[in-house]
Amino acid sequence: MSAAPKGQLRRRLGLPLLVLYGTGITVGAGIYVLIGTIAGHAGTYAPLAFALAGIVMALSVASYAELCTRFPVAAGEAAYVKAAFRSGTLSFLTGSLTIIIGVVASAAVTLGAVGYISEFVSIPREYLTIGVVLLVTAITAWGILESVVLTSVLTLIEVGALVAIIAAAAKAGVPFGSTLFAVPPFEPDIVAGIFLGALLAFFAFIGFEDLVNVVEEAHEPSRNVPLAMLLTLVISCSLYMLIGAISVTAVPIEKLAQSNAPLAMVFHEVAGFGAPAISAVAISATLNTVIAQMTMASRVIYGMARQGDLPAQLGHVNHLTGTPLIATGITSVMVFCLAAFVPLVRLAELTSLATLVVFALVNLSLLRLKFIHPRHAGLVVPVWVPILGLVTALGMIGFSLL
Repeated sequence: MSAAPKGQLRRRLGLPLLVLYGTGITVGAGIYVLIGTIAGHAGTYAPLAFALAGIVMALSVASYAELCTRFPVAAGEAAYVKAAFRSGTLSFLTGSLTIIIGVVASAAVTLGAVGYISEFVSIPREYLTIGVVLLVTAITAWGILESVVLTSVLTLIEVGALVAIIAAAAKAGVPFGSTLFAVPPFEPDIVAGIFLGALLAFFAFIGFEDLVNVVEEAHEPSRNVPLAMLLTLVISCSLYMLIGAISVTAVPIEKLAQSNAPLAMVFHEVAGFGAPAISAVAISATLNTVIAQMTMASRVIYGMARQGDLPAQLGHVNHLTGTPLIATGITSVMVFCLAAFVPLVRLAELTSLATLVVFALVNLSLLRLKFIHPRHAGLVVPVWVPILGLVTALGMIGFSLL
């Protein structure tokens, strides 16, 4: 166990665990929960919707990569904005928005988990929601190494299931290759559907940025965290485009869009296995994402408390678990309240919009820092990266508000 000064987080995460953590939090959120909804909007061009979301995400990945080497602290986005604009108020608002993203995303994926669990049991959904939140709270309070090891195991399961779907589709001769690279006609309704699908698909990529909030718990953070973010994006985008193409080719889009367990339907169609097999994997995937998102939100609360933006008590680290227990408890209460009262799709839309606002602020912060502090010994990305990151984030925000 890595030692750390009293009251601080412990460095216990190497590159493999960081990649598994990032991939787990990213993959579970969207492909298992929202593939049907994305297909309902984008139709056969669902792979293109995922590709567009991935491009927007890639620009911000690069900006985050430089910023986390400039400021390797758990407060993440709040710290970047504070350093760039010297504004405690803007830092507080950014950090608060980041916490909200983690909480809302956790609530959305909790509902996804409950949907899959309901395939096996007839317990009322409100009780299942309580059970899921309590289970995840206990895991995130346990310890960062223990939590990430568990999420890594779940990640291997959920990614393995997606690879199995791809292999089964290839073996069954599903003609998804042409769908994967289909070019849409320039018709307003089709283009609008693709962009709306991309906005929801953007939710499926949320997760890589959470790696910057465990930077104080990573070994060699200036090398491992940026590399883990890049590998997470490549793995996730490849899987999403392939699964998207298979889903809209193998299953009628109307049926896919209306299903509470869309990937279970796809798996049954291409592999002939019963829906329970993939539903069990989907439960692991969604729980994995909730664990990682709640971990992120609690670490941002901790980081903001340590830099004076929140009450100091919220930055307390338990000496036995090495985790911020008060911050974790507050996070879990907020997750349950949202999961109990707000619909899934609305939560996903709110998460995507809030994340785009944070991305815009992060890219703007890097632009300013490049002008006021151009010298930096760590990773440096070209100035056009945060410019395009800012423009694309603002563009998607504008489209979502139309």
